[in-house]
Amino acid sequence: MSARENVSAASRQLMTELQSTGLRLVDPHAGAASRRGGAGPSDHKAVTVDGVTIMVPVHTSTAWNSPFVAAQPDLSGTSTLMRGTIPIANISFPKPPRFYALQTFDGVPYSHIATLHSKDVLATTVLQTCIRYESRRKTCKFCAIGQSLAAGRTIARKTPEQLGEVARAAVLLDGVKHMVLTTGTPATSDRGAQILCDSAFAIKAAVDLPIQAQCEPPDDDRWFERMKASGIDTLGMHLEVVTPEVRERVMPGKASVPLSRYMEAFEAAVAVFGRGQVSTYILAGLGDTADAIVAMARELINLGVYPFVVPFVPISGTPLEDHPAPTPEFMRSVLAPIGVMLAEAGMRSADIKAGCGKCGACSSLSSYEE
Repeated sequence: MSARENVSAASRQLMTELQSTGLRLVDPHAGAASRRGGAGPSDHKAVTVDGVTIMVPVHTSTAWNSPFVAAQPDLSGTSTLMRGTIPIANISFPKPPRFYALQTFDGVPYSHIATLHSKDVLATTVLQTCIRYESRRKTCKFCAIGQSLAAGRTIARKTPEQLGEVARAAVLLDGVKHMVLTTGTPATSDRGAQILCDSAFAIKAAVDLPIQAQCEPPDDDRWFERMKASGIDTLGMHLEVVTPEVRERVMPGKASVPLSRYMEAFEAAVAVFGRGQVSTYILAGLGDTADAIVAMARELINLGVYPFVVPFVPISGTPLEDHPAPTPEFMRSVLAPIGVMLAEAGMRSADIKAGCGKCGACSSLSSYEE
């Protein structure tokens, strides 16, 4: 049993509450830097609670009004977590990674090529542009993929050579255990699969590191075999929203790829990568009912797909920046039954080779896998 599965009921409840309500920081510079904008867990900071590292919102409107406050860390890096003025737990923050101090020969900081998520996961958005994001009419209203690029914190396209170089350094200097490759969607029928294949091949040539790739379903299922052959160990194809009318309202461009295509692609991908090695991201709190999310999770699990359900985080500067985060009660109503279904199906996050589900830091789902 992993440390994440072995947390107490009180710690599990606390983690769920922190990820819904966020955290106020007395010292915003404690531990590894928080992330603003961009793809992935943005406006978050990695926090270790009861030996488990989770990503907690710190730059959102919800977090600014959170009842939780992290006091100034002591010399050992431990901080007191308070609910209001009442101390309730000790927490800590992962240290800044050493590979962030390096840069390529042509002067690109390693942190602009890939970033540390949680405490031991390397992540990058290979292509920091997207056909959905570039259209106000088609953009996913929760997405901030262009923010970090506009702010000069990343580069638009990471080359395979750069990714291999940074991945090797992150493993050697910081003990990174696996890597996530995601991409904005290009205007090609493969939806970015070729870019991900080229990147994975170069990374595996540089260092032995399990890799998850993430993209929309490519038009041709033969890409799954190519992705597996390139060194990609697990695949993520993210639904984000599961109800058709909510999909059309929240992500009108991506909703043009129907749920039926996702389900076909999931089935084809599981046949290549294996049961439990294909996953999808579902953002709870965007309008889907708890029943709809649980029903979709059941269908996905039956296909062999791990449904990684996370609380929606309203990111500053997006059309949904003022949309409320889901309540802890809503998250528990979703995560508890899904955790039971995963356990009954024998699909545990600890058995995933690489990726968001294995990391688990953006959700307390794995702690419900009892």
